[in-house]
Parts: sequence; C-alpha cells; structure tokens
Amino acid sequence: MARRGAAALALALALLAVALAGAAAQGAAVEDPDYYVQEIWSREPYYARLEPEPFSPPLPAGPGEEERKLRASEPRAPKKATKPKKAPKREKLAPETPPPGKKSNRKGVKTKSSEKAAGDDHRVPVAREAVREGCPPLGLETLKITDFQLHASTSKRYGLGAHRGRLNIQAGINENDFYDGAWCAGRNDLHQWIEVDARRLTKFTGVITQGRNSLWLSDWVTSYKVMVSNDSHTWVTVKNGSGDMIFEGNSEKEIPVLNELPVPMVARYIRINPRSWFDNGSICMRMEILGCPLPDPNNYYHRRNEMTTTDDLDFKHHSYKEMRQGSELGGWSLGRWTHDGIDINNNFPDLNTLLWGAEDRQNIPRKVPNHYIAIPEWFLSENATVAVETRAVIAWMEKIPFVLGGNLQGGELVVAYPYDMARSTWQMQEHTPTPDDHVFRWLAYAYASTHRLMTDARRRVCHTEDFQKEDGTVNGASWHTVAGSLNDFSYLHTNCFELSIYVGCDKYPHESELPEEWENNRESLIVFMEQVHRGIKGLVRDLHGKGIPNAVISVEGVNHDIRTASDGDYWRLLNPGEYMVTAKAEGFTSSTKNCIVGYDMGATQCDFTLSKTNLARIREIMEKFGKQPVSLPARRLKLRGRKRRQRG
Repeated sequence: MARRGAAALALALALLAVALAGAAAQGAAVEDPDYYVQEIWSREPYYARLEPEPFSPPLPAGPGEEERKLRASEPRAPKKATKPKKAPKREKLAPETPPPGKKSNRKGVKTKSSEKAAGDDHRVPVAREAVREGCPPLGLETLKITDFQLHASTSKRYGLGAHRGRLNIQAGINENDFYDGAWCAGRNDLHQWIEVDARRLTKFTGVITQGRNSLWLSDWVTSYKVMVSNDSHTWVTVKNGSGDMIFEGNSEKEIPVLNELPVPMVARYIRINPRSWFDNGSICMRMEILGCPLPDPNNYYHRRNEMTTTDDLDFKHHSYKEMRQGSELGGWSLGRWTHDGIDINNNFPDLNTLLWGAEDRQNIPRKVPNHYIAIPEWFLSENATVAVETRAVIAWMEKIPFVLGGNLQGGELVVAYPYDMARSTWQMQEHTPTPDDHVFRWLAYAYASTHRLMTDARRRVCHTEDFQKEDGTVNGASWHTVAGSLNDFSYLHTNCFELSIYVGCDKYPHESELPEEWENNRESLIVFMEQVHRGIKGLVRDLHGKGIPNAVISVEGVNHDIRTASDGDYWRLLNPGEYMVTAKAEGFTSSTKNCIVGYDMGATQCDFTLSKTNLARIREIMEKFGKQPVSLPARRLKLRGRKRRQRG
C-alpha cells in the first residue's frame, strides 16, 4: 500500500505540473496583445550568438596616484552558430533625443526632431531574426543581488527605495508601507538614477524595465540612459555613434521591456538614468540587468557562493517556446489564464460554503458529509464557466485515489496549506484551519525545513510577506482568501491532502538558474514524498476476505473522514499518536480499533473485517431466491389501511 501511495503522489506531482504547464501554454492567447511585442522567437540558445567585442571603461587615477587603467581581459568569442545572424541595423541619434511618442504623456527632455529613437531598434519585436542574444539576468528578481548592491540618487521614502526596484516585485495590500512596488525617485528631474554594484567585473548586455506595481497609481519611465563605471565615480554613457544613446522605456507599468546594449560593456557598476516619464506620473522603475560575471578565481566570496550540482540532468526549459526564452519578459501574470480567459487556480467548485452552511444548520453528517462532498449540479452543466483543464484535473483526481499532492508555483518562498478560503464573509485574510490542521502544518514544515532558503532567517522577503514566524509556512486563508482553490477542493472532495508549494521568488526563473533551483528543492521534494508513508493504512474486507469499496474511515476527534478505494484499501495521513479508528460501510456493522502511529517512517497497518447487518443478510437471502425483503413499517401501514377500508 505504501508503494501505491508513493507512486500516486509522484504521478500527481508530475502530471499536475504538466497540466498546469499546459494551461500556461494556452493562457498567453488572452493576454494583452502588446505583450507579444516583447517576445523573442529565435530558437538559438540565450547566450550563444556572436556579438561585438565588449567595451570596458577606464578607471581614472585618483589624487596622488599613478595613472592606471583597469580593463578586463577579453573573453573568448563563443562558438559560431551554423548560420550567424547579422547585427540589427541602428540609426544614429542626436544627443539627448528621447524616443518618439505622444508629447502629452511624457516629461523630461522633449523630442526636437522626428528622427527614429534608438529604443525602436532595441526593443524586442516579434519573430525578429536579427536580434542578438545577451547574458542571463544578474539576479535582481531572484535576490542574488542583495539590497546592499542597489543604490539610488534619491527615493520618496523607504518603501520606495532602491531595494524595491526589482523586476516583478509586488506591492503590499497597503502601498504606503515598507513594501511598495518599485523604486521611485524623490524628485522628478533629469539627475535621478538607480545603480547596481555587481561586486565584480561583469559583461553587461541589456536592461529590462517595468513601471511601478500599484493598483492606484500610474508611474513608469518612458526613456533612459545607461552608464557604466569601475569605481562608481567616473561614468561612461552608452553611445550611439557620437551621441548618448536614449533607450525607449515602458508604455505601461506591468509589461517588461528589454533593451540590448549596442556593444557589451565590461564594468563593475551599471546605472540607469531616466530621461522622460509618464505624464502626471513619477520616476518609478523595476528592473533586471542582463550580464555575464567574468571569472575571478582569486575572489573567495564569489567562489564560495557559486552554486553547482552533481546531478547529470538536462537543465533547460522543455517547451512553451523554451519558457518564453529570457523568462523575464513574461510578466507576472503570464500563464495564469487559460485560452478561454479562466484562472484555473480558483476555478474549482466552492465546496467550503456548502460544508460550512451545513455545519451552521447542524446538517453534518446527516444531510451533508464532512468529506467527499458532491460537486454542485450547476458546476457540471455545459454552460458553467469551467475550464476544460479544470474538468480534466477533476476527472483525473476522481479516477486515481491520490493521498498527498503538491502544486508547484513560483513568485514566493513559502508552503501554503488549506483552507485557502476564509470562513468569515468579506474577510480578505483570516486564519481558517481544517480539521487536519496539525497534519497539514507538519506536511508544510517537512518541505520548508528541508528547503535551502525557506527557513533561512537571513534572507530578505521576496515581496511583502515575512513567513519566518511560521518557519516558511502559512495558512492559505490567512495569507489571502481564495474561493474554489485546488487545495480546498481536493481536501473536501477526495482523500488527497494538497498543498501549494512556492519554490522561488522568481516566478519564471531563467534557464541559467535551473541548476540552483533544483538544488534548492531537491531534498524537499524527496522528503515531502516520503510523508505519504506517515499515518495508517490497511484493508477493509468482509467475512469472505473481499475488499469493501467506499467504506468510511473515521478518526475520533478529527471531523474529517476518508473512504476506501475500489479494492477496499485506504491510506490516512496522521501525525504520531494513538487514535481510535472506526470503519463503517452500508449494510455492514461498524468496527473500531486502537491504531498507534509511531515516529519511524512507515504507515501503521490497521485492517478491518466487517460483518453484514441482519437486514443486509435478509435482503441477500431474499434476492437469492428472487424475492424482495418486506419492510415491516410499510407492511403495518398497508394492513392498517386495509382494516379501515373493511370497516368503512
């Protein structure tokens, strides 16, 4: 039985990932059409193309020092592709010329001519064959770049400081707090900047920008300059011919925009200097820097922090256009909606309301069971707003008796356990535990505690929430309420205990990050799967040794039952302890046993043999001889009616 449970979990994890990936693949069809302007369609590797020789700015001499220059050794050119692509054509710009557009929605330097802006040639177009690929992200989104490596000229307040200028960072519910959705300059003028200290010589190849994440405000930068330095004092501006290059920024606040440098720049520092911004808005940015750190074998700090793996695996994205190639251009909502525009994360039947309503009317378990709650009729109709992917997952869950499940997600570092829906009406956040809360807490902690980062008290929060107080775990409803989640549906409609596992701050990690992500989660995945062997298991059979399907397994003190599978076998997750367990089935007398769950790995065997009730035996005998058993109360009523008629 243990093997079957483990196999079921492994299959659940694998197929659920495929199902959600398929949903993500269809989800792009209903996104903003402008998104596709940001996409790279080339099939070549991200950093395997020919590129110009990198430029390295000189390091000026300080007072009293000899004149010296610091120039990185030129890296070897990558191997030539079978069909090398030509570099994109670029038009020269007059100095300080921002990209064209509606003058009414930009601040800063105004366009003096109708010349085409440099940004027009460096934004990522659809199916552009001549795009030169650059280096992977430095790690602003993944937090590899620490807060101490980010600096800015000014900031409006702490919650809008340079440390919040990370690509895809999300604002808190209350934006006027420590966790806002971007870096925002303290003043709106041409002297503002945000910079990154790479802490080593790095070949910079590109910049990705977003506006401010906010429900209420519209703030983004529409054009900017890029500067590099080796000492953070003397800066060299990226040129386009004889003039400074002005890169085109964002046209709204969420869609990421990539700009590639015309020539890779080798330096330690890189600075973004906004030149224009959205009218009636402020200078606010989120960003990621593309760059290849140059080898430095003498630097112990970097060698100590480099992540390596000994597993011989194919670390790359397999499909969905190689996970949208640079992943960073996907935006926060990429893949969330299906082809029909449905968010399958909360597209399952809301069984919580049915259960809690029945409990309030004291109809549990007489009219509504505390488990295996039926799906409402309206949800099964063809006109219901239900994704085909959702229906497929439900059918799959009803077919296979899963015991433990985990849906893997990104964008945070936490394990969320049910309930995901708050019980109190109109509450956005409310701790709402299940009857198996102690088991769910253990399952969540089993994953989080063995993850390399989730319970690390030294790491910064991904976005706004600090989950360290609960050791990297959280009750879903106390985080944010969601009706119709997979976790709640799984718990109330099947035997499966399902959790949401958020495996990293970066929702769509770059291909170069996959080895580290694997190392971060490998042990946790193994430990999590092992938990399927914690609790009790067994068979429920009749006196002839035949398994009884659909028998109910109840644990004293836990108001949530499970049922046996088609062969009469069952698996019930429990923490170590002593439990009174009852097995019951229609037509059989119930049986109760004392089952002890130990601390050693391996579920406790707890079998039941049920005998048929007297009424069931009578019914069986009557059916055997072609007759139906007579209901005594019905017969009495019939006789009384006959006597009345005779008297009348």
